[in-house]
Amino acid sequence: MANDIARYFASEPDHAEAVTGIATHLRRFWEPRMRAALITHWRDSGGTDLHELAREAVAKLAEG
Repeated sequence: MANDIARYFASEPDHAEAVTGIATHLRRFWEPRMRAALITHWRDSGGTDLHELAREAVAKLAEG
């Protein structure tokens, strides 16, 4: 699902805006357990199966 969101934001010409948009969406619409699981997945596996923008957004979420 995070990859679908990233593909949507991929059309944003400003890379930083796209990453921020994804992170904002995840914060607003994903419940805390879902976000925590995604961050854990990213930490454990490096998020290699995530779209590049999704990986960056999850990193942003993990920072706090």
